[in-house]
Amino acid sequence: MGSYDKKIAEGTKQFLEPGESVKAAFITQPRGTTQAIAGVHALGATQAGGHAAAAAQAGFAITKPMALAVTERRLLSLKISSALGMGIGGEVKELAGAVPLAQVDNIELKKAGMAKIITVSVNGTEFKLEANVKADVDSLISAYNAAKGGG
Repeated sequence: MGSYDKKIAEGTKQFLEPGESVKAAFITQPRGTTQAIAGVHALGATQAGGHAAAAAQAGFAITKPMALAVTERRLLSLKISSALGMGIGGEVKELAGAVPLAQVDNIELKKAGMAKIITVSVNGTEFKLEANVKADVDSLISAYNAAKGGG
């Protein structure tokens, strides 16, 4: 785990059930957030809002800034402080959402230039997140697959 991943895992302990531990985590945000910040505000904000609404419909809250984490039992979204780089910021503030892994249909990764696009399906509803190119999404997907019994 990188510096933020370790910080997230440590900060998440207060929200875990007995015997549960964070297997992988990374900093992310609703898809479209970068567009909204980079000047295509209306399109990006609409896109990010749509993904947040889809996640809510699935019974899983997402926020920004946030981290996504997987344990042996659950997928978690965590509200964090802004990550400023070099390990500064990114402290876990609260548990925003949690669902048992049995309700998570799939987590997929696509790379798009300097970003990673993560498609999460919960209770049959898809929503998308985005992360920077250094985010260790592969470890989260591997931990998710292992916990679900598929790898």
